[in-house]
Amino acid sequence: MCLSATVSYAAAAVLVPSGAVATVWAWAGDRRYLMLAILPLLFGLQQGAEGMVWVAGDAGHTHHVEQYSFVYMFFAWIVWPIWIPMSAFFLESGGRSAVILLFVIAGAMLGGLQFIPYFTHEGWLSTSFLAWAVRYEDINLLDAIVSRVVTYGIYLTVIIAPFLVVRDRAVKMFGLLTGGVVVITYLFFSYAYISVFCFGGALISTYLLALIWWKRPDRMTSLDA
Repeated sequence: MCLSATVSYAAAAVLVPSGAVATVWAWAGDRRYLMLAILPLLFGLQQGAEGMVWVAGDAGHTHHVEQYSFVYMFFAWIVWPIWIPMSAFFLESGGRSAVILLFVIAGAMLGGLQFIPYFTHEGWLSTSFLAWAVRYEDINLLDAIVSRVVTYGIYLTVIIAPFLVVRDRAVKMFGLLTGGVVVITYLFFSYAYISVFCFGGALISTYLLALIWWKRPDRMTSLDA
């Protein structure tokens, strides 16, 4: 994330146990929310990976910077565009679930096209360090076909739209919060958009802890009593 390894590790230290708690709550309650509940934990793992990018960069270990950057981008290109729409898919049924499934397929195709070439084309992913940010610069396979704006537009649609399709208003709010992160990143942090956007997503994922807590079976039972 932006700032430093310390902040990245601190974010991971908060998000991983928070996600674990939310996962337990979802498992004990409404398991349709299980994939959604795991999101903070996954964001925490990604922030931990970026902490290692920072540490390796400070130590001048170029090879390790590359390895940890691959891990970080695995979350960005593979985990998020597949896991996020899938977490929405399990919350719906009928026609809405069919629509969300299209986003899952699109996310898997886009993520694979963007991530796999990193391993077959040396130099397609490079990492540099600014004063308060990590900058991931890459060559996208789709650059030869469409502009980068189109690629990112598809990506953002895949990870935001499924939440807006879900009937649950609290889940819709998470989609709107994600959209807010996109706007802030574009306006103020375009120089390190991948790092900042993922960190912003990590921050708002704590909202999911409150959402899952609100739906705990013991709390709902007490409200019905």
